[in-house]
Amino acid sequence: MGNIYNSLKNVWQNLLKENKNHSSFIPLLLVLLTIPLSFAVNNIALAIFLLVAIFTFKKENFSVNLPVILPILLYIIMIFSLAWSIDKASTASALSKEIPLLLIPLAFLFIQDFSSVQKQKIIAYYSYAVTFLVFYFLTRAIIRYFILNDIRVFFYHGDDFIDYGLVPKLLNAIHVSIFVAVAFFHFLTKQTKTKIDTFLSLILFGFLLLLSSKNIVLAVVLLVLIYTFFFAKSAHKLRLRNLILFGLLLIVLFSVGRIKQRFEVEFQTNTDKSLSANVVEGIPNGVHYVSINEAWTSPKFTPNDYFNGTAFRVYQFRIFIELVKENAIFFTGFGLNASYPKIKEKADFYNLYEGEKGKEGYQNKNFHNQYIQVFAELGFFGFILLVIILIFNLRNAYKSKDFVHFAFAFLMISLFLTESFLWRQRGVVFFTVLYCLFNSFPKQWDLKNNSKVA
Repeated sequence: MGNIYNSLKNVWQNLLKENKNHSSFIPLLLVLLTIPLSFAVNNIALAIFLLVAIFTFKKENFSVNLPVILPILLYIIMIFSLAWSIDKASTASALSKEIPLLLIPLAFLFIQDFSSVQKQKIIAYYSYAVTFLVFYFLTRAIIRYFILNDIRVFFYHGDDFIDYGLVPKLLNAIHVSIFVAVAFFHFLTKQTKTKIDTFLSLILFGFLLLLSSKNIVLAVVLLVLIYTFFFAKSAHKLRLRNLILFGLLLIVLFSVGRIKQRFEVEFQTNTDKSLSANVVEGIPNGVHYVSINEAWTSPKFTPNDYFNGTAFRVYQFRIFIELVKENAIFFTGFGLNASYPKIKEKADFYNLYEGEKGKEGYQNKNFHNQYIQVFAELGFFGFILLVIILIFNLRNAYKSKDFVHFAFAFLMISLFLTESFLWRQRGVVFFTVLYCLFNSFPKQWDLKNNSKVA
């Protein structure tokens, strides 16, 4: 007990020391640590961070950082979309939820830039906090298993009827997967790893598998391969060999007959298996699962047709193309958060399952794709701006030689293919904080040449 007290005391003293060097260190860390908690708690932490940024502002700290300004421009487009929105009430309501895109970058423009060491420490504290959360949910699952005798307590998240999942549905297993993945790469890529670091990285990876987000797991496995072959210390000595081995591995993975056949089966046959989770809960037995091919080509569906995650995203892309052709929205979009009525119209037209007795149907689902969601609601220029943000993020990650930053950039690009992550409060706060943290560089650092300015 005394050792725990001394450890916590040392952590607190180190935090106070870091906050003396940078007054926004603890406030920013609080914003990150409270993301999995209630929205009210996270909003309070965000307010504290903003107030500290305002009251400690010094003229010499202000800098015009283009990557940090880009999210502000995206929010400005959201504000402008109110003028042409087909659902002004929904757009006005969503503007308050998306305001972290404006406030967090503004705070980063006003505060002193974090050094690379300070960034690493923030990520380290965040990673240990996520690990604590993982142990909490694992312990919770074990206790619930002995009480409920139901294996579902170890996987994914709960549904609308029974909260049996590994994490609560409100948190969303896919979103928690992203939070955990960033922490996993912190421990995996530490230059000096202890046995505890290795153990924690294994626990976090195992937790990712239990969360069952196939998209994130595949992205994490690919990132582990990239790190092993190109970023690890041993990789620098054997770069050519690793390049050849990595290329051969990819060729083998995509040419093995069974793997090729598996993708062909998912495209053409009716199956409940998918690269992503089912879209609605409580699916009864004996239903017809829509294949990817049917999702793209069928003229009509029936209430007995159910979509797995992949097929539904194909269907959503299909109706997005139709909506762009049928409505003059290419440059403007329908307005922030205003695409739902059009999505519902399409669901009614194609006779999709509407839900029953408290079970949700497909009528009110968003596009489950951040790129399509932005294009449909903010138009072509909003879409291009989002792509530019992601390109800046990936480019700066490569130049900074920080693999945790690179992993974050890669994971966001991958996640946006299957989730409208920025349209969720936890998602927009998480992305904006880490994006600004990683892409705000000290003024004495020349990112273009990756060297200190003389």
